[in-house]
Amino acid sequence: MRLVSFERKGRAGFGIVAGDGIVDAAARLAGKPSGLREALAAGALPQLERLASAAPDFGLGDVAFAPVIPERAAKLICVGINYMPHIKEMGRERPERPVLFVRFGDSIVGHGQPLLRPRESEQLDYEGELAVVIGKRARRVSRERALDYVAGYSCFNDGSVRDYQRHSAQFTPGKNFHASGAFGPWLVTADEVPDPCKLTLTTRLNGTVMQHESVGELCFDVPQLIEYCSTFAQLEPGDVIVTGTPGGVGAGRKPPVWMKPGDTVEVEISGIGTLRNPVAAD
Repeated sequence: MRLVSFERKGRAGFGIVAGDGIVDAAARLAGKPSGLREALAAGALPQLERLASAAPDFGLGDVAFAPVIPERAAKLICVGINYMPHIKEMGRERPERPVLFVRFGDSIVGHGQPLLRPRESEQLDYEGELAVVIGKRARRVSRERALDYVAGYSCFNDGSVRDYQRHSAQFTPGKNFHASGAFGPWLVTADEVPDPCKLTLTTRLNGTVMQHESVGELCFDVPQLIEYCSTFAQLEPGDVIVTGTPGGVGAGRKPPVWMKPGDTVEVEISGIGTLRNPVAAD
């Protein structure tokens, strides 16, 4: 089942992807949760499954895609330097524990929406990543049980303004420029992805493959990340763990490759889909 957040005719909504259309879950569900995060918190996945065979209410082309979890109250916990090729190209050592930072909700856009290169820098870099969406409250969860707490998976582009990222040991400034990252196009529920380590991630810039790696090459895999993050934070339905990027980022190339206005960047993950965004000037 593929769950999508969108805007249509000035209204925010969410629904189920059915072929080339969308079943409007926000209008059909009992209690009418207003968004996907609220639906996950209410334990509405079984109701959504029953709606999955319904006829679509409108087409995919009739909506503007929003980030999968658009509510800004959700935690966006991102993992840095979590693939060995990326660790090497950035000149770092393998970390003993996950390296974490956070993104703000307004720093990301949905599928098809423009990534904005800020006027302050030309160093806007791509980072294709797997996003893990939490499905129920998780506190001190063991890695053996961690996948039981996953609602599903999505694609993420952790767009990074590299010079601002290097202003200090903290990544926050370079990771939170307005509309610099993307999340989507939809959430694929966990029942369709029994083992996220078997997924393959590919990032393309203007059609050229820049990153291609098995998610199985993560230094800290999905269960380990959930165990670690749920130790220091109470994870709620709709919270997101963004698992890190493979090698091949623009900053690691000689000469560096930066995204510029007019470019198109795609993050594709096998079994999930393709997140595609144009790049524009802010």
